Amino acid sequence: MQFHDLGAQYQALKADIDRGIAEVIAKGHFILGQEVARLEEALAADVGRAHCVSCANGTDALVLALMLWGIGAGDAVFVPDFTYFASAACASRVGARVVPVDIEPDTFNLSPRALEQAVERVEREGRYRPAVVVAVDLFGLTADYARLEPIARAHGLRILEDAAQGYGGRMNGRNACAFGDAAITSFFPAKPLGCYGDGGAVFVDTAEEAALLRSLRANGRSETDKYDNQRIGLNSRLDTLQAAILLPKLRALRAYELDRLNQAAADYTRLLEGVVQTPTVPEGFFSSWAQYTVMLPYGTRRERVQSRMREAGVPTMVYYPRGVHQQTAYAHLGFCDDAYPNTLDACARVLSLPMHPYLTPQDIRQAAEALRACVREEA
Repeated sequence: MQFHDLGAQYQALKADIDRGIAEVIAKGHFILGQEVARLEEALAADVGRAHCVSCANGTDALVLALMLWGIGAGDAVFVPDFTYFASAACASRVGARVVPVDIEPDTFNLSPRALEQAVERVEREGRYRPAVVVAVDLFGLTADYARLEPIARAHGLRILEDAAQGYGGRMNGRNACAFGDAAITSFFPAKPLGCYGDGGAVFVDTAEEAALLRSLRANGRSETDKYDNQRIGLNSRLDTLQAAILLPKLRALRAYELDRLNQAAADYTRLLEGVVQTPTVPEGFFSSWAQYTVMLPYGTRRERVQSRMREAGVPTMVYYPRGVHQQTAYAHLGFCDDAYPNTLDACARVLSLPMHPYLTPQDIRQAAEALRACVREEA
């Protein structure tokens, strides 16, 4: 059993993927070729945003969005404490102050109440200007923008939707990447919409923003003269082969993969009810299930469970074993564990099971039964 079975997906889409790759090679336009423009148009239309600008990876997408807004020294950027490091590191890359914020205990996403408290604390201290909240759509579930947006407006914050794991999700009928002042996604292979290398994209609402992002992703060059660099940017472009791979994958995601992911999640939840804390999808939300992550009972020895699951042929992962505030890179900032009780609880108890659109009912049953047996042994 594979944790993410990219081989099964390739076999299902082989004809279209191979055709797209062959066409790119035949044309020989490997950087910003026609397929990149086609993909950007398709993605913008798919999520309901005016413009999409692709780039080399999801981390660069976050950095480019902050560069677009001129975020830097003196600015405070608020991020969920329970997330992949890049959600915070993007702020450090532009010289801003990272402020980790605790999460909701059921969805693992940013806590609006904790965010408001963190913003008010920074305002009282007066050392940094609250500027941006990076709202992460963790494990495929969008953050609670209905509650985050009023807080942002009240305090003059921009919202950057980090949908690196969230593409395909929805909240109240709006697609992931349609929220906030800008949004990003990642095309890392294991993501809901993944390529065969690295890739990312930024979504914005105006032609002026899109033009500036295209300049920034190409070392800040002029739109009319490629050898006149008007600003400092990045070298961060999505190559044409990856765009050709993503086009059929996008069609498959919308045609049937999201439905399969949600059916797999429903089957897991039914089989694991009463055994572990299963994922929460609030009313009005739709997840793209980048991960299926449970919380083990208190006192369970997670490493032993993982070992026994491996013996049963079921791979597992831990996303994430530590919070942003616990990262060595931020040790000098002196964040206190007391501010992050929900993050610490999640870090101690989360376990992610195999999740992809090509799981069979037998795979799901095998994984669930193995986990049930491991939890019983630990009781």
